[in-house]
Amino acid sequence: MTVLERLKTLLKEHHVEFQAISHRPVYTSAEAAEVRGEPLRSGAKALILKTDGVFAMFVLPGDRRMNSKRIKRTAGVKSIRFATPEEVETLTGLTIGSIPPFGSLFGMRTFCDPSLGENEQINFNAGEHTVSIRMRYVDYVSVESPKVVEFAKRNEQ
Repeated sequence: MTVLERLKTLLKEHHVEFQAISHRPVYTSAEAAEVRGEPLRSGAKALILKTDGVFAMFVLPGDRRMNSKRIKRTAGVKSIRFATPEEVETLTGLTIGSIPPFGSLFGMRTFCDPSLGENEQINFNAGEHTVSIRMRYVDYVSVESPKVVEFAKRNEQ
């Protein structure tokens, strides 16, 4: 089963309403927001980090970036680094930019910045660069149960 199929099954099992949207391939949050016709801030960007030797997923709005010092403080970790593209592929079977914000699909703990909750609807690539899912933020939290901690900062303009 593909990640997209696993994700759709998970959402259906939880009786979550969602839309799957096909589009041209996108590789950045900005490209995804443009092709979806949605604000950049509604994109749920999934980052895979290695924290204290363990891989975890950190989810934040597309218009923000992570703050390593905040992650260390709020998630209670000492060391942190981005997973390499090879590690991401080994862990998820996916390439960077196509990962849905559900660490549970890959056996990882999920952390979510509360600023994502400023959006009623969130959007994210669903295991492919050509398919996005749109769903309500409250449904995302209900299904995934991420640990909500502050770790995002606004991008400098």
